[in-house]
Amino acid sequence: MDRRCAYLTMDDMSNFVADSDLSFAPMAELGWEVEMVPWRRDVDWNDYDLVYICTPWDYQNDVTAFLGVLEAVERSSAKLVNSLKLVRWNLEKTYLRELEMRGADIVPSLFFDRFDADRVAACFSAHRSGRIVLKPVVGANADHIFVLSEPLSEDVIGELRQTYESRPFFVQPFIDSVQSEGEYSLFFFGGDYSHAILKKPRTGDFRTQEEHGADILSIEAPPALVETARFVVGVVSPQPVYVRADFVRDAGERFLLMELELIEPSLYFRTDPGSARRFAQALTRAVV
Repeated sequence: MDRRCAYLTMDDMSNFVADSDLSFAPMAELGWEVEMVPWRRDVDWNDYDLVYICTPWDYQNDVTAFLGVLEAVERSSAKLVNSLKLVRWNLEKTYLRELEMRGADIVPSLFFDRFDADRVAACFSAHRSGRIVLKPVVGANADHIFVLSEPLSEDVIGELRQTYESRPFFVQPFIDSVQSEGEYSLFFFGGDYSHAILKKPRTGDFRTQEEHGADILSIEAPPALVETARFVVGVVSPQPVYVRADFVRDAGERFLLMELELIEPSLYFRTDPGSARRFAQALTRAVV
């Protein structure tokens, strides 16, 4: 009898691009019956052997409710991947500071609990950059991101204050290679390197999501980048079943970690013919 696996998703995926269905066949070959389950649905998680956090790409709109669902999964007999411990750690981008302390090279990041116009303006000097990027500490899909140049106008300050008055945020320098080269994403399943892509924003944009018009290119990652990513993934504890590591290249040719996605990253199976099978094998090993 096949084991049952729930892929957590959202109620309406019409505005998003996903290819998680490419893993259905290799999962079936390994004895799994897969079902897409919207995370807001009332479900008895004991009916499943495994719950994979797949495409719940609206969770940031109600983090408390989302965590409540994951807590219910953890209390059930089902195995949650990635684990709730990892989800809680990865939920707030402050995890970047921890990775930096463990030796990872990250895009320089300054964190703030509340908005203050003078402190934000000082970030241009602190980051030695004419452009800076403001991002919410909890966020996804490039929501509520601002790219700023100095000086800050009163209108911009007002918009920032309205957005971040009660929302923690962090500030990074704008990395020019995001637009000129793109952002690299490397995927690891069960600790093993799987494949890589390059996400190139459309002309004049900085967002690397395909929903915003970015091109997704299958690439052979430079060996130095693979080793950098392997180090970053290796310092995460407990080890994730799946992870996407996003990097950009700085002016000194170093690869800097932009984000480490452990909750619900798009895994781009369509860009590598063996990736869905490697993913299915990693999921299966996680419950053995």
